[in-house]
Amino acid sequence: MDLNALNLLVEIVEAGNLSEAARRLRMSRANVSFRLAQFERSLGQQLLRRTTRRVEPTEIGERLYAHGRAIRAELAAAQESVSELGHSLQGRVRLSVPSGYGQLVMSEWLIAFKRAFPGIVLDVMFENRVEDLMRDEIDIAVRVMSEPPQNLVARDMGPVHYVACAASGWAREHGMPVQLEDLRAAPLITSSVQGRQVRVAAYLDQERYEVSIEPTIISENFLFLRQAILAGLGVGIVPDYVVKPEVESGEVVTALNAWRLSIFGIHMYMLYMPGRHRTRAITTFIDFMLERAAEAGRRA
Repeated sequence: MDLNALNLLVEIVEAGNLSEAARRLRMSRANVSFRLAQFERSLGQQLLRRTTRRVEPTEIGERLYAHGRAIRAELAAAQESVSELGHSLQGRVRLSVPSGYGQLVMSEWLIAFKRAFPGIVLDVMFENRVEDLMRDEIDIAVRVMSEPPQNLVARDMGPVHYVACAASGWAREHGMPVQLEDLRAAPLITSSVQGRQVRVAAYLDQERYEVSIEPTIISENFLFLRQAILAGLGVGIVPDYVVKPEVESGEVVTALNAWRLSIFGIHMYMLYMPGRHRTRAITTFIDFMLERAAEAGRRA
């Protein structure tokens, strides 16, 4: 069997369509299509079903894809072993982290990791959307959610606690929410899931409640949300790490502290694809970050 053709199949399946596979392989789409057709003719089997938006493997295509991915992983591991002889740990980690948690919490960890492993390239994106790791060439994603996707490996990095908070001056002038329903009338500053109505999930004594809200400021940039809260523009509903120093100094006060609030979810997860070859660089990064998260949890 032609290993180059098998690798082509893996690339197409992981890219999701011929055009994206061609971009990744730096080939023309026509060349990718031609080589795929040749491979299918040589096997006498259809390997992919084409739809208007993407391609999906047939049963035999799925089996060959699994074999091809395993072979590619073994080759990558062999290459890694050879290249690391006599050298410090090297490699590349492509990482997607939430804007707030990434900048306010993980930045310090990422810098410490880079100092400990200077040969590893960190390619870090700050974003909040849950992307398809297989199709977007992401090694690891860190996300806030209640339940992780079933098709990904999920490592729990600890709970996420949202707070209802406001600048102390604003709180003295306007008063803070006392009941959960008071959030409906307050000028709220928070994040949201794109395309969905903004809802606050609230937990009390194992019971879950939900309140629909209409914020006055919505953004995925938590540094901007913190600025808006400090500017006295209303009540923020943000993860506690966004305003932790200001709460400790008294510059920001909190309310509804008996409730456990959430917008996106109640846990931070590290997500990565099952079965995909993880280099020593990626494995080392995962272990390093999980240890830092555990230390942060013990200090909380």
